[in-house]
Amino acid sequence: MVRPESHTHRTGMNFSAADHAHMARALQLAALGLFTTDPNPRVGCVIVKNGVVVGEGWHQRAGTPHAEVHALRQAGQAARGGTVYVTLEPCSHHGRTPPCAEALIGAGVARVVAAMRDPNPLVAGGGIDMLTLAGIETRVGLMETEARALNPGFISRMTRHRPWVRLKTASTLDGKTALNNGVSQWITHDAARADTQRLRARAGAILTGIGTVRADNPKMTVRDFDIGRQPLRVIADSALATAPTAAILPALVACHTADPARRAALEAAGAEVVELPADDGRVDLAALLALLAQRGVNEVHVEAGAGLNGALLEAGLIDEWVAYIAPVAVGNAARGLFAASPLTTLADATRFRLADVRQLGADLRLTLLPL
Repeated sequence: MVRPESHTHRTGMNFSAADHAHMARALQLAALGLFTTDPNPRVGCVIVKNGVVVGEGWHQRAGTPHAEVHALRQAGQAARGGTVYVTLEPCSHHGRTPPCAEALIGAGVARVVAAMRDPNPLVAGGGIDMLTLAGIETRVGLMETEARALNPGFISRMTRHRPWVRLKTASTLDGKTALNNGVSQWITHDAARADTQRLRARAGAILTGIGTVRADNPKMTVRDFDIGRQPLRVIADSALATAPTAAILPALVACHTADPARRAALEAAGAEVVELPADDGRVDLAALLALLAQRGVNEVHVEAGAGLNGALLEAGLIDEWVAYIAPVAVGNAARGLFAASPLTTLADATRFRLADVRQLGADLRLTLLPL
């Protein structure tokens, strides 16, 4: 619904240098929740009175107070008449915590600057409307690009009803992920592997394929960050071939059709088995992502082999590709990145744009977004 602009509710530019500085600080605070807020968004808040910061806060974990509440508690009576900078529209509904818009109204703030509207249909402008009706000046859109970049998964889950899918690959300079005999440890170096742990830590789920499980028997856990949780491990396993002794268990195992005996053995080992059949005899990956979204997963981190990588590529389900490239060549016979149907014209190729390029130790990291 399009809401008319008013003298108290404005969207757009004309923000001051001070506005930018305080919102930049709010974004810094929001990033502190990068690994811990799921399924909630990462949000930061700064309260300023007479040019002085009187309160700061960030959302730390689902079920705990939101960023605005932490900032209000720190500010106390100094919040009255102040300006609030928040990276996401204050909520207006009762969830596990009371509405932040009501708390801001009760504190007597004079102005609220939000980086972006909340894509959650339960809010979707309701917080701004509540503040405006209470006579509080509201502005929306300051540093919105940066705010959206903090929460790609939450935005995706609210607007597309599926998580943000981030594919991680580690390859040689000639695009190979392993030797023909399966040996792949280690193509990239310590800095790249440490960075992979950061990507795992921010995800709500880690997705791999049965090929990787059988070849490498990985745990797919977060080891370098104490985040108080482990992402949900998910296996795409069409024929339900995961061994009950696999190191990745307990995990969610998605298959085409479940053999009763294999299902029972996996469930006894702590796995959850779901049947998501696609017409081609494989797992319906779109249905799997929809299921994960229903369970509150915002970001899916993919570490898999060429089979699952290729299936995701062909289905158009890759939202971000983080490619670690080592300066080494191993030759054409080694294993590639994507097992996909052959193309007859380059016009049919999946194209990406470079969003970030940087060197990590001896390796290169490319962050790519589909065009």
